[in-house]
Amino acid sequence: MVYLVPLFPLLGFLLNGIFRKSLSKSLVGIIGCGSILASFIVSVILFSEVMSGGALAVQPLFQFINVHDFKIDFAFQADQLSSLFLLIITGVGFLIHVYSTSYMHDEAEEHFARYFSYLNLFVFSMLLLVLGANYVIMFIGWEGVGLCSYLLIGYWFKNDGYNYAAKKAFVMNRIGDLGFLLGIFWLLSKLGTANYSDVFANVSHLSPTDITGITVLLFIGAMGKSAQIPLYTWLPDAMAGPTPVSALIHAATMVTAGIYMVARSNALYSLSAVAENLVAVVGIATALFSATIAIKQNDIKKVLAYSTVSQLGYMFLGLGVGAYTGSVFHVMTHAFFKALLFLGAGSVIHAIHNQQDIRYMGGLKKYLPVTHLTFLIGCIAIAGIPPFSGFFSKDEILAAAYAANPIYWVLGVIGAGMTAFYMFRLYATTFLGEFRGTEEQKHHLHESPAAITIPLIILAVLAFAGGFVNVPEVLGGHEELHHFLSPVLTTEPAHELDHNTELTLMGVSVIVAFLSGAFALIKYSKKPELDEPKGLGKVLANKWYIDELYDAMIVNPVIALGSFFKNVIEKSGIDGFVNGIGTFIQYSSRRLRLVQNGKVGTYILFMVFSMIVLWLIFWNQTTITNFFQKIF
Repeated sequence: MVYLVPLFPLLGFLLNGIFRKSLSKSLVGIIGCGSILASFIVSVILFSEVMSGGALAVQPLFQFINVHDFKIDFAFQADQLSSLFLLIITGVGFLIHVYSTSYMHDEAEEHFARYFSYLNLFVFSMLLLVLGANYVIMFIGWEGVGLCSYLLIGYWFKNDGYNYAAKKAFVMNRIGDLGFLLGIFWLLSKLGTANYSDVFANVSHLSPTDITGITVLLFIGAMGKSAQIPLYTWLPDAMAGPTPVSALIHAATMVTAGIYMVARSNALYSLSAVAENLVAVVGIATALFSATIAIKQNDIKKVLAYSTVSQLGYMFLGLGVGAYTGSVFHVMTHAFFKALLFLGAGSVIHAIHNQQDIRYMGGLKKYLPVTHLTFLIGCIAIAGIPPFSGFFSKDEILAAAYAANPIYWVLGVIGAGMTAFYMFRLYATTFLGEFRGTEEQKHHLHESPAAITIPLIILAVLAFAGGFVNVPEVLGGHEELHHFLSPVLTTEPAHELDHNTELTLMGVSVIVAFLSGAFALIKYSKKPELDEPKGLGKVLANKWYIDELYDAMIVNPVIALGSFFKNVIEKSGIDGFVNGIGTFIQYSSRRLRLVQNGKVGTYILFMVFSMIVLWLIFWNQTTITNFFQKIF
């Protein structure tokens, strides 16, 4: 049955894409949502089979590459890791699709169908990525989600700014994808296979240099797809797309691809200390750096975007210190509360007619009660306050970080404090105090329809309860998720903590998050920041001027070089040479045609002249021939 999971979204993409001009919005919504629901049902069946003790199942569909002894199958792999990701992708993806039927309802029918066809293709590509039984099939899905991000970020293609954001995402992902592709080539050259089972079984045939080189190259791919320093700047700009697209990118697809790939490759990464340290350092640096930017953002979606970059940094920190289960756990809980937060932001934007600046919001608590309560749950969850889901997954990563290097833990706790601060700043500025928008906006404020609020409620329940699937032993749990994933994620942190230390670490991180969130709540509910920031605040509001730095160091020089090649090398050089030959021939032919003047005397003169020339040539050749014959 495994092939049915990606097949349904593929069919939805084809139906809505091909017949987009003839289908009604209701039918488009049924096809778009129904295809994901069907995939979710099959995913639940597969998950239950794996959970009941089913062994690793690899299902070959056909031979993708067959050249002499080199063979790669188009095959799917159903195991604990892939089946869990299937539930996240199809479950959260289905709720986002349902939400989209209302959020995008004002679009023209043709564009409404185009939107859902892209959305279905996005889910199909992500399912292909996690289901592939080898790195080649993973890479096909990897490129597919990159393409779909371009299509959906630039969905409103008449806006040049949105098109620029889409191109930026596409190009920056291509940079990372080159590293990923080189890593796959390295694997193929050394082992002759890209199948997970064969690669991990023959990892002893790779030298330490091979393992480090391959894992670092694969991680470069993850840095692009999962928005880590220095390839993170595309993700905040990706907010140009519709809000449900932002939720899908950040929660259920695309940015989790890098986490999945590194977790899937844990047998390789655990053998390279260099690669693991690189992953951990880049992860914690990204977590802290992006959190500082989120503190001073006023666009409701950009706060959440930088929050995603920061949370992905925590996931990579977990991967770098060997806490693979903790990172996958955080992927799951993050999918719940980040989808909730983005969809909640969309409900706010929907209510006040596309206003995204939180300085012109405020007081929405009494106008949007369901959105307010669900958004608050999402804020508590991402802040890591118990017993909400983010607490369990975040603290599992922080505990592993402390065991590996206490400095990681200290930096992680600082990042957790900043997370609570900027999230409750966002919450207080948006929902508390007095409404600061226009009177017309205030007059039209109302709660969103059921197609928007029902997904919010379901996600709020998951954001609250999702952490209970992996309660640690120190809190009386049995770490069910850890045991479930243990056949796939075989490596664990080298150092275990005693229960007293673990409880102390939890207490410190919770206190820091609680105090930081409470401070932001008190401060911004009474006096929101309405003035333009100054000093360091201005630097943070302008994202440390990293985009400007990239423009000055990379983008503008590349554009200038392209202009040089276009104007000097191509137009003046190559085109000038080719066009010069044509111009010379045209000029010569215009002059040569003057000899055709219609006068018999001129023609006889040319005939005589030609005969003399031919005779001289013949005489000269005969003379030269006789001369050489006499000599030799």
